Amino acid sequence: MKHLTRKIGYGLGDMSSSMFWKIFSYYLPIFYSDIFSLSLGATATLMLVTRIWDTISDPMMGIIADRTRTRWGTYRPYILWMSLPFAVMGILLFTTPSLSETGRLVYAYVTYILMMTVYTAINVPYGSMLAVVTDNSDEKTVYSSFRMFFAYAGSFVALFAWEPLCHLFEQHTSTSTAWQLAMVVIGIVCFILFLLCFTMTREQVPTEHNSSIGNDFKHLLNNTPWWLLTIAAMCSNLFNTVRGATVAYYFKYYIGEDVHIHFGGSWSFLFFAGLFLAIGEVCNMIGVLLATPLSMRVGKKPTFVIASLVLAILSCWFFFVPITNGGLLTMLMLQIIISITTGVIAPLIWSMYADVADYSQATYGTASTGLIFSSGSMAQKFGGAVAGSAVLWLFDAFGLVPNAPTQTAQAILGMQLTMSFIPAAIAILMMVIVIFYPLSQQRMITIHESNDCTRS
Repeated sequence: MKHLTRKIGYGLGDMSSSMFWKIFSYYLPIFYSDIFSLSLGATATLMLVTRIWDTISDPMMGIIADRTRTRWGTYRPYILWMSLPFAVMGILLFTTPSLSETGRLVYAYVTYILMMTVYTAINVPYGSMLAVVTDNSDEKTVYSSFRMFFAYAGSFVALFAWEPLCHLFEQHTSTSTAWQLAMVVIGIVCFILFLLCFTMTREQVPTEHNSSIGNDFKHLLNNTPWWLLTIAAMCSNLFNTVRGATVAYYFKYYIGEDVHIHFGGSWSFLFFAGLFLAIGEVCNMIGVLLATPLSMRVGKKPTFVIASLVLAILSCWFFFVPITNGGLLTMLMLQIIISITTGVIAPLIWSMYADVADYSQATYGTASTGLIFSSGSMAQKFGGAVAGSAVLWLFDAFGLVPNAPTQTAQAILGMQLTMSFIPAAIAILMMVIVIFYPLSQQRMITIHESNDCTRS
């Protein structure tokens, strides 16, 4: 029971992070363009430029975390220290100040950079904890599955509740204030979840770090599995964010905001962006449950490759689905299967990063756990930023006009591409990269035996 509690506690940490992350990824672009009143081009540039800082802050945080020593452990204390700033910065990010257009743009840059800095300060140590909660590779996959299961559960809650919360507050105040108050609710929940994560988890594997920063970077840059996995992780987040950032626009300007799916008789339900995304999160959870048995049966790498191929095929299919009642049902079916498949991939990535840290320990004599896991966070944020910015630039190039009552056929085509062929191409690239990933099941058994001998 003690270990189950720790696994649940570890999962609650990413439940908190993912509630914020999914809202940032899927609703922040349309918040900036349609409520905060920034142009599509300015929003795209903002979301990309601010990630330049992330390419520095993530490895910096990994280095700092690796060298932290407290009575609570090496990585765990940051969950306690940064939980409140995390919640506060999320609220400020969705606050619309009474400033000029230039003033609002400056405010957006400052709050976005600060939010991503705080996200780094809590998420890099949190991810690095996976390497020290257990020294068993399969058990790390179990912990990673708990992490992603709760992450998708949090994403489901946040995405399903977001639009109803905004509509609820809009009955009593302006749209911009309603979005801010909705984030206040989410922020309080996230703060509590991080406190529970800190309370319920423990670090079990002792960490030693005798290598210099220069050697850490040298070993990292020579670590081929790290390079391949980081690029694959970035592709995974590119895939998810390209589709996710499109959904709010896709429903508002293409499908419609008052569309129902009808079944036999008089029964129907409202088909809206939040529901589409929330169903995806539930199906992600199903995929997470499948990840451990699949990877233990056929291996992490083969599971990753097959899942990537499935994503490519289903994404291409999405392009040809018409906006009819039957077409909407097909979209829902594709969303379900695609989301189950991405749910399989997600825990594999973090479990494979733990394997990369073990490979580093065996090859170079130092795991550099925080630095290695920081690359996962960096890939997540950079992939999301590139995808979010690219989507907005593409929409701008195809002539989408925010808040216009109708959109041109060319603008509609742009949205169709970002829901189909573009993510399909990303999935194919991801598959090719993982094919060359060298850490097979048998290779990891050899590495763990080597590390055990070294420790003893």
